[in-house]
Amino acid sequence: MTSTTDGAAEFLTALRSPNSEHWTEPMSNASSPVELWPVATALHNALPTDVRDGWALRLYALLQKQHGEQSVTNLPTRSGLSVVHDWQRHTVLPLLAETVPGAEAVPFSSLVPLHAEATAGRPAAPDVWRAALHPVLLHLYAAAYDRKTAYTEGHAGARDYALSHGRTPAEADTYGHEYAELSCTANARAFAEAHALALSNVLALAYAADDRGAYADTFPGSHVRAVLRACERARAHCSAAGNAAVRLSEGLLTALAGAQSLRSW
Repeated sequence: MTSTTDGAAEFLTALRSPNSEHWTEPMSNASSPVELWPVATALHNALPTDVRDGWALRLYALLQKQHGEQSVTNLPTRSGLSVVHDWQRHTVLPLLAETVPGAEAVPFSSLVPLHAEATAGRPAAPDVWRAALHPVLLHLYAAAYDRKTAYTEGHAGARDYALSHGRTPAEADTYGHEYAELSCTANARAFAEAHALALSNVLALAYAADDRGAYADTFPGSHVRAVLRACERARAHCSAAGNAAVRLSEGLLTALAGAQSLRSW
């Protein structure tokens, strides 16, 4: 067995590990860039079982092609986070835009030029990033909130409470629905606002500093899962066409391949 084959097997083993998202130590033959390892593991877990390992091997091959068998820890980019920016601009934001219902206005377009400039090594200041990120993240986490489960649990708890206090089944059911609607709406808003506020701040700082380690500390794997949940819950009223995990995964490979082409110049 060649060292490349050994490295690929080790790469797959690490991705399949229950604690894969928290893996940070270098592997003997291969490792994922620190800022993309949580993204890669989240995508690998979300992909259909019949394609996930094939995708992972293609990712490994891209990293190997640039850096050889002993190290794939550094991305071939003009900017530390240029692959992330390219992926966000061309894959994540267009996919997320498909989760917007009807004529609801979410200013995705304000982020596009910021990611384009950052890809070229000219990141904006933190305040600029923060202002552009916050409304998009607010939409994302509102869309990703598990409203159905929260509503069901809220209704059941409130109905049982009403029954235990002598209400008729019909009265208890009405009370349960009223409580569930109020609590679910309030909790969804609080969930979205808290995540958008926290993440827009740390992402703005990481993007402005072009800091791969700081980006890794923003829990990018959780961000991927939020996008996937938002797409899943939007299918009833929006396009969100195709398998979102496949689109995100293929987009990441495209961003990596594009970065390597630029580096070869």
